[in-house]
Amino acid sequence: MTKAKTYLLEQLAELARVLGHAHRLDLLEHISQGERAVERLAELTGLSVANTSAHLQQLRRGGFVNTRRDGKRVLYRLGDGPVLPLLSALRYFAERNKAEVREVVSDYFDNLDRLEPVSRQELISAMRDGDVTLLDVRPDEEFALGHLPGALNIPLDALEKRLSELPKDTEIVAYCRGAYCVLSFEAVAVLRSKGYRIRRLQDGFPEWKAAGLAVEAAA
Repeated sequence: MTKAKTYLLEQLAELARVLGHAHRLDLLEHISQGERAVERLAELTGLSVANTSAHLQQLRRGGFVNTRRDGKRVLYRLGDGPVLPLLSALRYFAERNKAEVREVVSDYFDNLDRLEPVSRQELISAMRDGDVTLLDVRPDEEFALGHLPGALNIPLDALEKRLSELPKDTEIVAYCRGAYCVLSFEAVAVLRSKGYRIRRLQDGFPEWKAAGLAVEAAA
């Protein structure tokens, strides 16, 4: 093996090492919703600020996140490369090749909702025809950072109190943070039990945005 090839493979192995931690993958999911400060990321992940900062520095050195200053705060956002497609490919590989992952997906996620989820293309067609209500069940803060055009934001914990805002004569498509986000699964279960026609989006807001599709954000 040539020195050049050895060097390149070592660099690829180093990037794989950076991703090889559950906390870093969790941080990337939260950062994919929009820019976040280290203190807020620590709250969301349940880690200490020092531990969160250490993981973020590793992700930054690997190019998976970038930073910018906002006064005294340092805000983290996804890196410029195809971070989300890489994570999606990792998820797909794991579900296809690791029996333990397939078992968890089948026993937990598939049991939460056995109906076929709505694909991105299906949703685009329904939005074009105007015969769908988009329901974003993420917290208000994440909705403000960015959301699908025309989506109604009702966080999961407020759903049963705000049922009157949802139509029963139009199909509802719920979405949240991504493929393993349980918020949309739980919203589907709640609303179906109340007689609503609802399905969930196959992935989430980050994947929609990464595909170059239109998004909205609070002013």
